[in-house]
Amino acid sequence: MNKKLNYIFFTICFVSFSLLANAQDRSLEYYLNAAAQNSPLLNDYNNQKLANLIDSLRIQAATKPQVTANSTNSYAPSFGGFGYDGAVTNGANFSQLITVSKDFTRKDYLNSQYEAIRLLNESLTITGKISAQDLIKSVTAQYITAYGDWQQVSFNSEMLALFKKEELILKNLTEKGVYRQTDYLSFLVTVQAQEIQIAQARLQYQNDFATLNYLAGITDTTTLPLPAPSIELALLPDAQSTVFYQQYTIDSLKLRNSDALIDYTYKPKISAYADGGYLTAFPSDFYKNFGVSVGLNIAIPIYDGRQRKMQHDKIAISERTRQGYRDFFRKQYDQQLAQLSQQLKNTQALIDQLNSQIKYTETLVEANRKLLETGDARMADYILAIGNYLNAKNTIRQNNTNKLQIINQINYWNKK
Repeated sequence: MNKKLNYIFFTICFVSFSLLANAQDRSLEYYLNAAAQNSPLLNDYNNQKLANLIDSLRIQAATKPQVTANSTNSYAPSFGGFGYDGAVTNGANFSQLITVSKDFTRKDYLNSQYEAIRLLNESLTITGKISAQDLIKSVTAQYITAYGDWQQVSFNSEMLALFKKEELILKNLTEKGVYRQTDYLSFLVTVQAQEIQIAQARLQYQNDFATLNYLAGITDTTTLPLPAPSIELALLPDAQSTVFYQQYTIDSLKLRNSDALIDYTYKPKISAYADGGYLTAFPSDFYKNFGVSVGLNIAIPIYDGRQRKMQHDKIAISERTRQGYRDFFRKQYDQQLAQLSQQLKNTQALIDQLNSQIKYTETLVEANRKLLETGDARMADYILAIGNYLNAKNTIRQNNTNKLQIINQINYWNKK
């Protein structure tokens, strides 16, 4: 018999240790890392930056001499004076040329093109950071919700185990005539209601746990207990130091660079070319028509219907729009943080008040429990005390969950 008990005890300890280990593996940090690794959006931003680097290399390659091979072959016969005019067609044209061309692009224009790509990558980096913050916020919020569900399951299970013990005591006292049968049935209804409450809490936990796996990109239907999330209230920077504000700064630089690129397109452009090969209309000495040629092209913009000013005006409008969004963000940032800080303060005050109140509720339940064991308790008073205690504990749990959710919302703005 002792060997059997030892085996059962060892099995229970082993299973408990395994569940605890798995729960520790499924910490908030685990889910945040999984969500970051599995996010296709964050991976997309990284790939876009790599693609932009290739565009930078293409700009550099375009400044080098470009070599092309061209082959043009035409023959226009005439019969009895009928056919294409020979003065136009030369009767035949055959050319096999290799051309080398080069655009003499101003260095400051190239630098502006490189700057445009750099700013685009910088903007993608900031957008990626903001998306990562959004992901952290949503996964953490869901983790807190699921953890609150698990706390509810654990507490109600502990209370049910205690009720089961008291049910046996009450049953014995009822059989001895100390309590009426109706008292025992009333308590039994309370026990059954607690069992239903646990079943509902477990179902809610399973749903929220599955949603947590879904958000993190984890394919797993196993439901495990979650450890308490490690969430501390962060010290927030001023609005101008956050990653959210940096986007407005980058947008300003992008508009300024676009302005410069417009001006560069209206400056003279110079390109040179050289070709060599075979070009002939097949005269009698066609074999002498191998040669080379060089050329220089100059394009000077003179008038385009004031399109240059129109483009600058469009950018000026975009700049005013950017400033409007920036100013609104500053107000929104301060207002949201003030509101969240006030909510956190009020929630903590309510938790402190509830913790103070629940001490009296626990004392009342314990006193009624002792009276129950001696047969001196009124069943209606005991059930009422139990109900008040359960409601108080559930309210505390909800407010602790709300507190963590508020801290999560405040910490969202902490990214630099």
